Amino acid sequence: MSTDLDELLELARHLPVSQEERQAQRLSFAYGNARLSDPRITRDSIKEAAEKIDAERAAAAQTLKK
Repeated sequence: MSTDLDELLELARHLPVSQEERQAQRLSFAYGNARLSDPRITRDSIKEAAEKIDAERAAAAQTLKK
């Protein structure tokens, strides 16, 4: 790799990633992989599934706190 690219990659390793960016990456990854096996998958269906999973995790966490 070029020196410039190496330097940019090193800088990027230390940049914080916001929750919004992490969620966008997660949804994009899920969409890309799911779409390979089922072309009917939409970005909205992935977002809805992620919201459902997040809600279930939050409910489970609340149950464990009791």
